[in-house]
Amino acid sequence: MAQALDPFRLTDKLDPNALEVMITRLEARGGHPNFAGPLSAYLDRMEIDDKANVLDLGCGTGVAARAIAQRPGFGGSVLGIDLSDYLVDAAKRLAEREKLSDRVRFEAGDSRALGLQSGSLDAVVAHTLFSHLDDPPRTLAEMRRLLPQGASACIFDGDYASMTFELSDERRSRHMDDAIVASLVTNPRILRQLPRLLKQAGFVIETVIPSIIAEIGGADFWRSGIEAYAKLAPRAGIVDEAEASSWLDELLAASAAGEFFGCCVYYAYIARAV
Repeated sequence: MAQALDPFRLTDKLDPNALEVMITRLEARGGHPNFAGPLSAYLDRMEIDDKANVLDLGCGTGVAARAIAQRPGFGGSVLGIDLSDYLVDAAKRLAEREKLSDRVRFEAGDSRALGLQSGSLDAVVAHTLFSHLDDPPRTLAEMRRLLPQGASACIFDGDYASMTFELSDERRSRHMDDAIVASLVTNPRILRQLPRLLKQAGFVIETVIPSIIAEIGGADFWRSGIEAYAKLAPRAGIVDEAEASSWLDELLAASAAGEFFGCCVYYAYIARAV
């Protein structure tokens, strides 16, 4: 399988059409109970309401940043940073629409080297960032630099090596699972590597919260996902548009018939700087 181009890693280089597809998926996913629930759970476990200065790293459209700012008990401020100016602009618009601009701000930046003062943050959240990084240890080192001893970080992402969508033909199902992941995810096994990488970066894991997002029968949460994947995956050259479209059509037909199966395991790693 060819190396993933991973449009989610190259958001600063994508055209507006691709970015609009991405925005639609990020917002649909972020607002769905299957995703909002795990986000709320790990924010509770981090005791995020007590933090004054929070960073949402790789913020995308600001789903996590806005969720933090909207919490009734949160009195601090959130900074969201993303590689893409286009996504940052979208995040600003969404925060303004929800009247959150006084508690959250957004700017463009590189997760590997941020122009922030060492030890200046109380918490860092990386919500669906790490599976798309080409140098996770460098980003972990930057997160550790920004946090004083005892401060918390959370990395939430999909274990995309587990993501699967069942087609009528088992062999084609395996092929398309591999092709979609290879096209869209730089590090599908990164969450399995975090126990080692976090320790090397100067963190100790305090808790891990697993979530299984599975839909059987009809696609609701996964519908916006497979629609976005079918549009974005062909850019990597591993599957062509016709193959991706056929895959999508079969999955949507399975959903309409009550025969859909889609699943992925997600994990939230909550760690403390030591």
